[in-house]
Amino acid sequence: QVQLVESGGGYVQPGGSLRLSCLASGRALSNYVMGWFRQAPGKEREFVATISRSGDFTEYDESIEGRFTISRDNGKNTVYLQMDTLKPEDTAIYYCSAKEFMLVHATLRDFDDWGQGTQVTVSS
Repeated sequence: QVQLVESGGGYVQPGGSLRLSCLASGRALSNYVMGWFRQAPGKEREFVATISRSGDFTEYDESIEGRFTISRDNGKNTVYLQMDTLKPEDTAIYYCSAKEFMLVHATLRDFDDWGQGTQVTVSS
């Protein structure tokens, strides 16, 4: 089982940017498809983005509208979520997720391992 720790959350004004990081330990990140999810107050957790083991393939929720970018550095065992042009409706706890998967170029929406989350608040 891989352990995941998110960081980089915080408070930002609308239109601002944040970069979230997810550091994996216990297993090599290169064996895992990775994802980011978020949960806003009073709402269910929702998919944000996913990236293949190779980093060559990504998928995003339509609500992101090209504002977020998921990336990974397997050498550093870290996955990132660059968030630009943030909106108040992006306010949520953001969770990193992982699933060990055989296919190198696959992306997923269903994950096994989760971090504790990092809070992102977008407000003026």
